[in-house]
Amino acid sequence: MTEPARTREQRLADARYRLEHDVDVWVASAGPDGGAPYLTPLSFLWDGEAVLLSTPATSPTGRNLAATGTVRLGFGLTRDVVLVEGDVTWVEAEDIDPAVGDAFAAKSGFDPRDDTGYRYFRVAPTRVTAWREVNELRDRVLMRDGAWLT
Repeated sequence: MTEPARTREQRLADARYRLEHDVDVWVASAGPDGGAPYLTPLSFLWDGEAVLLSTPATSPTGRNLAATGTVRLGFGLTRDVVLVEGDVTWVEAEDIDPAVGDAFAAKSGFDPRDDTGYRYFRVAPTRVTAWREVNELRDRVLMRDGAWLT
């Protein structure tokens, strides 16, 4: 049975809750030459404005994010999904602000600063969509061009 559609305000609150409380996210990237898409789960930290990820610089995801500066993130279940498209910037693990590195380590349960070769990737959302069922598809866009819709 399909639940009634949530209001945009409720979907926005639910999406923000997921960003603040989930630990892992599906990360979809592709190479700059139009290569095959690559999908992997990574831990993340939401700082209220951006999603912070970390992965080895030489991994397929690390290479793709650094080369293209774009990513798509999938949070939640297929019947309660939040998709984030964003612009990516990166910083070497040894150069991350210590407070940010500590917060990432506390939330994710691992500290990329302990391994050589890791980078942090900051994803500034440009578009956010969220829906559960077909009855929420019409108003699924919660952010457009980096601005939350109200």
